[in-house]
Amino acid sequence: MSELETNAAESVAGAADGQTPIIFLDDVRVTFKTRTGSILHPNKVQAVRGLTLKLMPGQTLGIVGESGCGKSTTANVMCGLQQPTSGKVYFKGEDVTKRSAAQRRLIGRVISVVFQDPATALNARMTVHDQLIDPMLVHKVGDKASREKRIHELIEMVGLPESVLDALPGQMSGGQRQRVAIARALSLEPDAIIADEPTSALDVSVRAQILNLLMDLKRNLGLSMVFISHDIQTVRYISDEIIVMNAGEAVERGTAKEVFENPKDDYTRLLLGAAPSLLHPDLGK
Repeated sequence: MSELETNAAESVAGAADGQTPIIFLDDVRVTFKTRTGSILHPNKVQAVRGLTLKLMPGQTLGIVGESGCGKSTTANVMCGLQQPTSGKVYFKGEDVTKRSAAQRRLIGRVISVVFQDPATALNARMTVHDQLIDPMLVHKVGDKASREKRIHELIEMVGLPESVLDALPGQMSGGQRQRVAIARALSLEPDAIIADEPTSALDVSVRAQILNLLMDLKRNLGLSMVFISHDIQTVRYISDEIIVMNAGEAVERGTAKEVFENPKDDYTRLLLGAAPSLLHPDLGK
């Protein structure tokens, strides 16, 4: 059995220390029909091919690969936006592959998503105050006083002044909008956050600030996180475990140290070659 197969088998077995994974994907496959081919025989694209992974409490799992590798489709399966073609999805040990309305509400409270572009993720006509209170109203969390208190806690948590509560998204910078999006994702006190390319739409100077914010939140709140990016250097910085995806498959997985110091797959070496300072530290000095 290869090292990749061994790691996947360990994921199937669950946590050795007795903890239940927050999210567990078991041999998940997602196939899309394309607009090419005939009506009766359309061509198909296999976006995800037999992926097995688990997200443990307090862990940051990094998924890295180029555009079209299946990483965002994987994120959509995790949070319930995409139904797998085959395989199983477990949430805290419960099979939620075909989710009921009650299961969707529960998962919506425990798993939040931070999307790539905060300009489109936020409602342009709602103030920051209303953006933050909306999830609590939908899920009927707390009373009016506790919700207002939570809003002020969230703004402080993401490093924004309270004056932004009356602002519209268009009146803020990209970095500020992403901080609001992160605050909204935290409003229901989730166990896990799925961050899908959360820094790629931001200026380079702002990316490190958002990454540091996510790291601080993970440490202070004990959050689990799935961090998705095409940038392997960013994934290394923030992740405990890394899965490298190529053409819908997990071609390599391991700790950040293992993947960077001893890559097994040619595709992983190709990604590392795009960041030579990581392979040869002296070049970055």
